Amino acid sequence: MFKRVGLIAKIGDTRIPDTLHTLLSFLKRRRLEVFLDKSCAQLLEAPLLTVTETFVGYPIDLVIAVGGDGTLLRAAHQISNHKVRLLGINVGHLGFLADISPEEIPERLDAIFDGQFVEEERMLLQSHVIRAGKTLYAQDAVNDVLVHKWNIGRLITLDIYVNEQFVHRQRSDGIIVSTPTGSTAYALSCGGPILHPAIDALALVPLCPHTLSNRPIVLNGTSRVEIVVGTREAGQARLTCDGEIGCELIPADRVVVEKAKRAIRLVHPEGHDHFATLRAKLQWG
Repeated sequence: MFKRVGLIAKIGDTRIPDTLHTLLSFLKRRRLEVFLDKSCAQLLEAPLLTVTETFVGYPIDLVIAVGGDGTLLRAAHQISNHKVRLLGINVGHLGFLADISPEEIPERLDAIFDGQFVEEERMLLQSHVIRAGKTLYAQDAVNDVLVHKWNIGRLITLDIYVNEQFVHRQRSDGIIVSTPTGSTAYALSCGGPILHPAIDALALVPLCPHTLSNRPIVLNGTSRVEIVVGTREAGQARLTCDGEIGCELIPADRVVVEKAKRAIRLVHPEGHDHFATLRAKLQWG
């Protein structure tokens, strides 16, 4: 099923080279064609393998991200337009998405490459910044889209609309629009709900709201969220997607967030259990 595999790795982690060598030995044993991103090429020093800036344009069946969920998100942004499956080797901390440990590589990957795996789709968000009636900036997100304060020590004002209906005006540090995937990321630390990845939903989660009754709201996944910026001056608010700063916002900017038409295709070992992952990563009983 998988004949051409792309590898992408986390930068600056001393544990990564050994894991990459183990993975490369496995892929060579399976006689698979391997493509490396530049970070992998630097760590492996494998001049005979194809090295690419991104995997776009290459006939790759599967991308394996070696690191943590952040590395997997970086890979997801590269391949989201191309329906390539994505698998994570967890050398990070939590690993909600990257769920195979380095020690499990031979056993787990043998089963996966023999066709014994679970595949799931994770929704993407698309965001647009509209200024004076024109689209200024656009970016996708797997986890979340944030409108948040920047360079000031006070709250900002945001007007929230859902499907063109006014929800409320809030004074806060910002707001998160989260996918089910992102519900266990930043949104969780802000008191947001945990959404099962199979449901079609979004969560609106306020950041440090001034009004204590301002609670997270769960919306239908087809909802169109619009956030109107009410900061006093330019440079007091930013748009951030999946932890990457997108652009500076000025008063009256409108940030539109909705579900993208495409999705991420994640591969898990057979028997993958989302609730087992939650128990392990969140230290539930």
